[in-house]
Amino acid sequence: MNYKITLLPGDGIGTEIMESAVQILNAIEKKYDVTFQYKEELFGGASLDNHGIPLTDETIQTCFDSDAVLLGAVGGYQWESLEHHLKPEAGLLKLRKSLELFCNIRPAKVYQGLLDGSSLKKEVLAGTDFVVFRELTGGIYFGEPRGLDENSGWNTMKYSKSEVERIARLAFDTAKTRKKQLMSVDKANVLECSQYWRQVVQEVHKDYPDVTLQNIYVDNAAMQIVRDPKQFDVLLTSNLFGDILSDIAGMITGSLGMLPSASLGEKYALYEPVHGSAPDIAGQNKANPIAMIASVAMMLEHSFKMNDAAKNIETAIEKTLENGYRTADIFADGSNLVSTTEMTGKILANMK
Repeated sequence: MNYKITLLPGDGIGTEIMESAVQILNAIEKKYDVTFQYKEELFGGASLDNHGIPLTDETIQTCFDSDAVLLGAVGGYQWESLEHHLKPEAGLLKLRKSLELFCNIRPAKVYQGLLDGSSLKKEVLAGTDFVVFRELTGGIYFGEPRGLDENSGWNTMKYSKSEVERIARLAFDTAKTRKKQLMSVDKANVLECSQYWRQVVQEVHKDYPDVTLQNIYVDNAAMQIVRDPKQFDVLLTSNLFGDILSDIAGMITGSLGMLPSASLGEKYALYEPVHGSAPDIAGQNKANPIAMIASVAMMLEHSFKMNDAAKNIETAIEKTLENGYRTADIFADGSNLVSTTEMTGKILANMK
């Protein structure tokens, strides 16, 4: 098989972890008799500096022509003062919208070898393995009107039936293959938008009688993820709430550097680590490549249906952590501190 992949390294540590991703894919090529064709494009701040905008039409077309898109990270201090539509993050929102990537999947699994890497107690963390389904192209991040003046700022939180229904069905489908439990997160006690979200999710639930549906307010969900993360299996929520909850999940797993993600649409798919561009450590070979490497595994599973190859990567990550190797973000006494390239090398060795 031959697959086309668009590479968008982006900014900060994005270029470093993208190198790790390509090394992993090269190893998969040799082991599984598959060919990956890469086309790299500037994105985010890098595109701003070269083209004056964070995402060009040419880059979007390259993504359209690919089987999957792999993204590093976007953003940095030097672009924070720009107007909203020029910021690197605006390019990411536009890309998600252009590719119609309405579903963001973020696994939150605590590896046995990292039980000491979190601020939570081992007995609280052990066995944690849940996944967040975050709606990605609607809600307050895209709602209109939006703006600000000298007296106020305003945003609009809005969802249509089709937007809620399509991601709810994907979440219920996944719940059927796991523990048959789905938790829908909203703020229906305060927000009319959340009341409507809950109403549509309950309607979709009628088609999934074998799945247990529970509703939970987002503030309680945040508390419960820290108090007892094992209770969750599939979490379904809106754009804003999913953004926050997945970051909380990152801390219970030890670091945002551990969390991969998949953004799926009807035709296209984008894979990226949850963490940001980390400009404070960019270029220092300190970044944790695991989230990016795990995102590659998600790409192999969801876009290319290469489940064995995906499992190979996941097992190699787990074995590397069990052997005590850690990048700076997850380092603890008694473990072996390694660089970005060294961690990538250890994972590659465990893939063989």
